Amino acid sequence: MSIPMALTRFLLRLLPTTTESAETALRFAQERTVPAGIPGRLRRIATVEETTADGRRVVRLTPRAGSGAPASGAHLIYTHGGCYLYPITAVHWRLIGTLIRDSGVSVTVPLYGLAPEHTVEEAYALLDRLYDDAVDEFGGRVFLGGDSAGGGLALGQAVRYRDSGRRAPAGVLLFSPWLDVTMGNPAIAALEPLDHLLAPAGLVAAGTWWAGGLDPRSPLVSPLFATLGSLPPVAVYQGGHDLFSADARLLAERIAAAGGDVQLQFHPGAFHVFVGAPWTPEARSALAHAAAVLAAPPVGR
Repeated sequence: MSIPMALTRFLLRLLPTTTESAETALRFAQERTVPAGIPGRLRRIATVEETTADGRRVVRLTPRAGSGAPASGAHLIYTHGGCYLYPITAVHWRLIGTLIRDSGVSVTVPLYGLAPEHTVEEAYALLDRLYDDAVDEFGGRVFLGGDSAGGGLALGQAVRYRDSGRRAPAGVLLFSPWLDVTMGNPAIAALEPLDHLLAPAGLVAAGTWWAGGLDPRSPLVSPLFATLGSLPPVAVYQGGHDLFSADARLLAERIAAAGGDVQLQFHPGAFHVFVGAPWTPEARSALAHAAAVLAAPPVGR
């Protein structure tokens, strides 16, 4: 573990744990602010187009010529994290900007409706529409990605599109993904003392609200329970001081056992969504790998 990672992890102890209980999670959700604005640094490297789909704000970011890596011709649909309760933050925009700068990919960022007012089925209706439009424009060069809760949504989309017969994404990028909203993995108990950002009780409540009328163990809500064969290539970036690390490792094992293409970049000392701290070597390594995945030419070219 690097010194910057250790120092950052120490400072994160000063932040409140928003998922300490169901009551805490709901209170923070009720106090949530508006989505973070798109920072000027991101606007300097990408043009910004804002539209509305299914009543939700959708942001399209296209890299400006000469602002970073050459345009790759690929497109990424990125779903942000936040326990399905909290809006997009400056950390998310910074992460997305790094991927654009270093890979030349264009990005769609859907600001999907949040729990408890909105549910996973509403999110998939929006994401299906955006994915179909992206495939019409970019063909087989559409990637799915997300962090934390958004990582669960990204993997859920890949499962959904496989099962519906849609064209498969080019790949899936998962940053500290939330894969099982029931938090049922017995290994989580040993991880609780290590994770100063997340707590199981509030997460279980948030996952239940997000599921709406679905079983929280449905693969659309908790994709760890899906059949994991015949998926596109999956890359997972995970820290060990994270409640979700046990499920991330289990996901990689299950995809590999099903004959799939999976890469797990595991940093034992890193915290939840450590890629949001680019001053750490661990985050830079993960983001460089993700950018290389996005920028790689299609197989067979």
